[in-house]
Amino acid sequence: MAAIASRGNPLLKSLPLFLTWRYLRYRTICSGRLGFASSSLPSISEQLPVPGTKVLETFKEEFEIGSRVITLETGKVARFANGAVVMAMDETRVLSTVASSKGEGAHDFLPLTELVDYQEKQFAQGVIPTTFMRREGAPKERELLCGRLIDRPIRPLFPAGFYHEVQVMASVLSSDGKQDPDVMAANATSAALMLSDIPWGGPIGVIRIGRISGQFIVNPSMDELGLSDLNLVYACTKEKTLMMDVQAREISEKDLEAALRLAHPEAVRYLEPQLRLAARAGKSKKEYKLSMVSDVTMEKVRNLAVAPIEAVFTDHTYGKFERGEALDLITQNVKRVLQEECDEESLKVLPKVVDTVRKEVVRRRIIAEGLRVDGRQLDEVRPLYCESGNLPILHGSSLFSRGDTQVLCTVTLGSRGDAQRLASLVGPSTKRFMLHYSFPPFSINEVGKRVGLNRREVGHGTLAEKALLAVLPSEEKLPFTVRINSEVMASDGSTSMATVCGGSMALMDAGIPLRGHVAGVSVGLVSEVDPLTNTIKDYRIVTDILGLEDHLGDMDFKIAGTRNGITAVQLDIKPAGIPLDIICECLEPALRGRLQILDRMEQEINAPRPQHDRNSPRIAMLKFSNDSLRRLIGPMGSLKRKIEEETGARISVSDETLTIVAKNQSVMDKVQEKCCFACNPTIFWNGVDFIVGREIEIGGIYKGVVTSVKEYGAFVEFNGGQQGLLHISELSHEPVIHITDMVSVGQQISLMCIGRDVRGNIKLSLKATLPRRDSDTNDVVEEPTPVTKQASSVWEGSIGNVPDSEEEQNSDLEKLSIAKDKNSEGSLGTYKTPSFLIRSAAECDEEEKSAGLNPSSESTSEPQSISGSDKKLKSSLSDEKNQKKLKASLSDKKKLKKLKASPLKNSGSVSSVNSRTDTEVPKTCINEQKLKLGTKLNAKVNQIRKRGLVLDLGGGIQGMYRFEGDNSERDFEVGDELHVVCSSFSTKGIPVMSLVEDD
Repeated sequence: MAAIASRGNPLLKSLPLFLTWRYLRYRTICSGRLGFASSSLPSISEQLPVPGTKVLETFKEEFEIGSRVITLETGKVARFANGAVVMAMDETRVLSTVASSKGEGAHDFLPLTELVDYQEKQFAQGVIPTTFMRREGAPKERELLCGRLIDRPIRPLFPAGFYHEVQVMASVLSSDGKQDPDVMAANATSAALMLSDIPWGGPIGVIRIGRISGQFIVNPSMDELGLSDLNLVYACTKEKTLMMDVQAREISEKDLEAALRLAHPEAVRYLEPQLRLAARAGKSKKEYKLSMVSDVTMEKVRNLAVAPIEAVFTDHTYGKFERGEALDLITQNVKRVLQEECDEESLKVLPKVVDTVRKEVVRRRIIAEGLRVDGRQLDEVRPLYCESGNLPILHGSSLFSRGDTQVLCTVTLGSRGDAQRLASLVGPSTKRFMLHYSFPPFSINEVGKRVGLNRREVGHGTLAEKALLAVLPSEEKLPFTVRINSEVMASDGSTSMATVCGGSMALMDAGIPLRGHVAGVSVGLVSEVDPLTNTIKDYRIVTDILGLEDHLGDMDFKIAGTRNGITAVQLDIKPAGIPLDIICECLEPALRGRLQILDRMEQEINAPRPQHDRNSPRIAMLKFSNDSLRRLIGPMGSLKRKIEEETGARISVSDETLTIVAKNQSVMDKVQEKCCFACNPTIFWNGVDFIVGREIEIGGIYKGVVTSVKEYGAFVEFNGGQQGLLHISELSHEPVIHITDMVSVGQQISLMCIGRDVRGNIKLSLKATLPRRDSDTNDVVEEPTPVTKQASSVWEGSIGNVPDSEEEQNSDLEKLSIAKDKNSEGSLGTYKTPSFLIRSAAECDEEEKSAGLNPSSESTSEPQSISGSDKKLKSSLSDEKNQKKLKASLSDKKKLKKLKASPLKNSGSVSSVNSRTDTEVPKTCINEQKLKLGTKLNAKVNQIRKRGLVLDLGGGIQGMYRFEGDNSERDFEVGDELHVVCSSFSTKGIPVMSLVEDD
């Protein structure tokens, strides 16, 4: 039946095994039954085809340089690239690949600069990027610099006329942070070019040299570089130098030469492994079409242009643009002749041929006659012009000119928070010193477009940054972020070295204490090469080269340093290498030229300039505890942003440091006034104030602004935005009925901090800053009581609105006037609740005797303030004759003192204290220790509530009186003086007073 089914449907023949009955172990239908098949059928793994195994043929070379084991490997990854090599050192691995375009070269130059791509992705160190898209974006400065480091040594080794596009891509696969991958990427690129079919005159070796305690180190780690005073990157072939990049801390020329002599043989050790790897796995070099100029065309153009070109270069009166216009006119004349002859081949290469003729003329005059284009001697520096402080409103500024080259440098100081954040695989995470170099098109009278980061600008700015970094003070002495902005105003060669000179003067103008001025000069080389042996027959070293000499010469050797030594070096060459002996010979003329420039710079400014101009930007650093900074910046930084918006200043917060950057001194004063800081400078460093703030103290006086007014008091903002309560009882020594009569929103007042309440809120007082007025209600003049800092008192504080119910009234009074816990501490002081003990009459008498409060003692009895205007009080004066006698008795000070020394005993005046169980204490000397049950005293009505009075007992103590019988609020007025006795204390220690009936 299966056969029938197969003939009926041919598709069943092609069914896969797992869809058949036999795979499911079922037999076909036989005799009307369905049974199980035997288990002896082949498995599915035996029926399916097995894929083949891919074998990767890899080649590896391993060698050791400077105690580091290095590996070169090819064939495992990037197999389709023209050349690909993975270089490994420890756990750091770098992949470098090269590729070349297939068509003919469409340029008249080698387009390599934009095609060298170095990239550090964050996966190499196991980190996800923090960008919004969580992926790498545009190339960073370090990636551009590493790309230049690869490009500069390999470019001179491409053959002349090779103008095909070549792309180099170097990627860091993994990094342990111990080795800088830039040197590894350059060596891997050399090995990849050797494996490819691209014509190239390599290999090259690139090495890094450091020095710690006078000992040179080959291939130092990142930790060792942090201790080294030299960071030398050296590239060479077997016999000649190709590239050099140096950052140093004032290293001498002799020591630098020793480092170069050591670096060359160490770098040559990279060559042999590359040659062995290329012999095993390299491709045969491909025949590329080279763009060459025929000898006939060269000779024809030379005969037409050489004479007028020599005439232009002989005339030293030409400037840069006049010379350029004359040379362009010569090119146009030659072009006209060729057009008349219909020589299309010569017209295609005319600009290149004319440029070659210019080069021959200039080089021949320098070597044979020692004459330069502008008529200077070979070691002569162009005329200099220096000016510092030309923009006085900035932190620092300078204008530097060398010949026609002119650079404007400015310095801006910022807080530590303004430091640049770096995302590189190695090195520090921030950079506090930055130099940004800008080369606008107008500096060479051209039209251009400014877009993004430019490799040349980044490279020149980094070179000048390295040169100046060596003389900056340490971070402890200069805790700021410094930015130099260099704007090239005019360019005629060596603008990077002019940036070094201008930047040094601008730093001095900003008041930064440099260890010394830094100057830079560029040295060139003009050589004559034997065409047969390709060796240099004769050469001339040229100091302070022009832009034309840089273009037509063989070398641009930039050297910057101080009088004590070199701080930065950068070497770029055009031929396929220069002997190291010639490179070392250039150090001496560079030193002489550098010293000439330093002399002129020191004549302009030779010491850090102090800042006294109030229009210049200012920086203040304030030291606070972290708790104070939290209160200062406010929740989520709201207070900080508010101050910045109102003043225009910039505020940044770091560990126990608050940094303020203000546009000028007036803005700085406004910020300090806004923050109410204690502006007592402890250090004045060249115009930058280091101001140390102080904490809020009880008894301290602060300026504040009223932010809101309530019926019980006013809220005041002071000391950098902190809020405090100015209670109505603390406005004046006199009773205040309406608070709006004293203060209003927006009013600036001086206040005294008198403590904190139980919730930590700050209590302020205005009357504590005012002199105490005399009590003159009855023409009795008392001596003013000085405002002193009271001891921590259980009754110190203000009483707010009292509710109608008696229980709520007592509760609120107690909460607003005392601290609940005797062990609780505020941030500004410690408050303890004193204990009160109810004693018997005998015990009180003994206590009075020991305290000197016996009523018979005249020294402790003080005259009471007498009020004769209130008829409702039984303790008031009622006899006008007695008042007249009292006025007459106070005619001179002697009578006044005698009156205060003896108690008044008039029947209608003040009740005498004759009982041994009752003690009358003067109001001016009352305190919590002297107040006890039975103490009589005069008290003033401070506030009137529905069910009682708030009394001022004196000494900052307040008590309460509850209405009894027919008494009500209509029987009293604020300011009335009552004769009261302490009858009890509340559960929280509030004194409860009762009226005293006169005899």
